[in-house]
Amino acid sequence: MLSPVEAQVIVVLGLLSLFAIVELIRGGFFPREAGPEDNRLDVAVMVMFPIVSGSVGLTAAALCAHFMPEQQGALAHWPWWAMLGTLLIADDLTQYLWHRLSHSSVLWPLHRAHHSASYMSVRVVYRNNALYYALMPGLWLSGLLVYLGFGWVYIGYIFVKLTVIIGAHCSWRWDEALYRIPALHPLMWVLERTISTPATHFAHHALSEADGVGHYSGNFGNLLFFWDVLFGTAVITRRYPPAYGLADDRQYGSEKWYVQLLYPFLRSGRQASALAIPPGRPPA
Repeated sequence: MLSPVEAQVIVVLGLLSLFAIVELIRGGFFPREAGPEDNRLDVAVMVMFPIVSGSVGLTAAALCAHFMPEQQGALAHWPWWAMLGTLLIADDLTQYLWHRLSHSSVLWPLHRAHHSASYMSVRVVYRNNALYYALMPGLWLSGLLVYLGFGWVYIGYIFVKLTVIIGAHCSWRWDEALYRIPALHPLMWVLERTISTPATHFAHHALSEADGVGHYSGNFGNLLFFWDVLFGTAVITRRYPPAYGLADDRQYGSEKWYVQLLYPFLRSGRQASALAIPPGRPPA
C-alpha cells in the first residue's frame, strides 16, 4: 500500500504531467517568449523543487520524531473537515501571507524568479529561488500536521490545491470559455472569489499595472482567492494582461538562471538588480 509521502509524489508529478500534456497539445509548453536563461532555470527548478520540498518534509518529520515522538498520529481521530479547515489556515493562509511578504523588499529576491518569466505556463508554477521553499512556513507546518495524523486528508487537499494552482498558471485559460456562457455568470462570480483562476492569477504576473488588468501588488492567493477578497488585495477584471515578466529584465536583460535560483549564495552583477548587493526592491 502506498504511503502518504509516495502518494504525494504521484499526485504532484501526475498533475504537472497532465497539464504539461495539455500545453503541448495546445502549443503553450514551449513559449516563444522563453529565452535561454528561462529554459535553463525552468529545467533547474524541476530538479530543485522536489529535492527542497522533500527535504523540508523529511526534516520536519525527523524533528517531530525527536522532540515529540509520543505525538505521532495524535490527531488522526479528527474528522476530515476539521483537518481540512486546519490545513487551509496552516498551509494556504500562511502561503498567502508568505507570498504577500515576498512582494516586499525583504523577500522579493527569493520570489523574483517566479515573475521573471514573460509567459504563463506549468513551467512557472514552482519557479522560485530555492530558499523561497526551504523557508516557507506552510511546508513546515504541513510536515508537522502529517506527523500528527493528517496524512491521507493532506493528500486529498494537495490534489485539489495543485489542480487549482497549476490551472491558474497554465497557458490554457480554462475560465475564458466559461465567462462567455451567460448562464454560468453567477457560478463564475462565486468561483473567481473563492479559488485562483487564470484571469485573477495572470493579472498578478502582468508586466505592468498601467493596462488596467495587471495587479502584481495583489491577487496573492494560491488555492483560495478568498484570502485576497478578505484582506482587500483582490482585483477581478475577467481579462488577461497583454504582457508578462519584469520591466527591469526588459531594460537590462535577463538575470542568469543560477543567480535567480541560488541567491544570496550567488549574486548578480547586472545593473539595477534585485539580486545584487544591496538587494533591490520589487516593482513599485
